[in-house]
Amino acid sequence: MKELKKQKEMQEFHEEFHRYASLNIITVIFVFAIMLSANILAWFCLFAMDKLNMLARINHSAAFLQSVMFMASVVLGTVITYFASKKFLKPINNLIKATKIIAKGNFNVRLKETSNPAVIRELVESFNKMAEELGGIEIFRNDFINNFSHEFKTPIVSIKGFAKQLKQDNLTTGQQREYIDIIIKECERLSDMSSKVLLLTKLENQQIITDKKDYYLDEQIRNCILLLEKQWNKKNIIFNVELVPAVFHGNEEMLSHVWLNLLDNAIKYSSENGEISVSCRETKKAAAGGGIENLTEVKITDKGIGMDEKTLKHIFEKFYQGDAARSDSGNGLGLPLVKRIAGLCGGRISVQSEINKGTSFYIYLPAGTSKGGI
Repeated sequence: MKELKKQKEMQEFHEEFHRYASLNIITVIFVFAIMLSANILAWFCLFAMDKLNMLARINHSAAFLQSVMFMASVVLGTVITYFASKKFLKPINNLIKATKIIAKGNFNVRLKETSNPAVIRELVESFNKMAEELGGIEIFRNDFINNFSHEFKTPIVSIKGFAKQLKQDNLTTGQQREYIDIIIKECERLSDMSSKVLLLTKLENQQIITDKKDYYLDEQIRNCILLLEKQWNKKNIIFNVELVPAVFHGNEEMLSHVWLNLLDNAIKYSSENGEISVSCRETKKAAAGGGIENLTEVKITDKGIGMDEKTLKHIFEKFYQGDAARSDSGNGLGLPLVKRIAGLCGGRISVQSEINKGTSFYIYLPAGTSKGGI
C-alpha cells in the first residue's frame, strides 16, 4: 500500500511538473514574440522614415538612432502587450472572477471552453469539474441535513411521547408492555440508522477495498439467510435456494451487508406464508466498453408488495422510502449502501418490480477473481 501511494504521488508530481513547465514555455514564447514584434515594427518605422527622407532632415547620430529605436520598441511593445495579454490572459481573469463567485457560495458558475493552449484549457475544464462537484456536495449536504434531521426527529419524538405515557399511574400491564416495545423498536431504528449512516459515509469516501481474501460466495449467502431465520420463521416464509459454488476475492464483511440488506427487505415486504428465491450462478454479459465479461449473478426474488415505477427510479437515493407501505419499515439507507458496496467491489445492481407481484434484485460481481487462496 505504501509503495502504491508513493508511486501515485510521484506520478502526480511529474504531471504537475509538466503542467508548470508547459506554462513557463508558453510565457517565454509569449514574451519573446512581443519583443520580436516590437523590434520588427520599430525597424519598419525607421525604414519608412528613412524612405520618406524624414531622417535626412535630422542630425541623426548613432546614439540618437538608438534612442529612437529604444523608444519605438518600448511604445510598440507596450501597445502589443496590452492587446495581446488582454486576449491571452482573458481565461485567467475569468477564472479569478469565477473563483471569487465560488468563494461566496454560488456553485452554479461555469467557464466557457477555450481554444487557448492545452494547459489553460485543462485549467478551465478542471475548474468546471470542481464547481460541479462542489455543487453536488452542497446539494447532498442540504438534502442530507434535511432528511437526516427529519428521520432522527421522528423516532426521538415517539420515544419521548411514550416515555411520558409510562409515567401515568392508570396504565394496565398490557399498555406498559406495548409502550416499552415501541420505545425499544424506535431505539433499534435509531441505532440501525446511525450504523448505516456511518458506514455509508465511510464507503462514499473510500475508493480502495482492503482486507481482501478468497471465500465462497454461496456459503456467505447461506449464512446470511440463517442469520435472518428469526424474521422469516416469524412470517412462515419458504426459501428456494439454488446456489452454485462460486469463489470471490473481496472483503467478506463488507459484502455481507449487501446480502443482509436485500434479504431483510425481501422478508419485510413479503406476505405471511410467502416465498423468497435466492440463486447464484455464473453468467456472461456484454461489457460497457465492448466484448463479453464473465460475471457471478446473485438473484434475490420475493413475491411481496412490489414497487411502482416512481419508487424504482429513486430507491437508491438516500432516505427515499417510496410509498407508505415502505416508509414504515425502513430508513431509506439500506439500498444506497448496497449499491455503493457493489460498485466498490467492481459490480453493479439492477432491479425489476411490479405492484403486488414482487421484486427481483440482480447483483453482478466479477467472476474469476480468485487469487488461489482456497
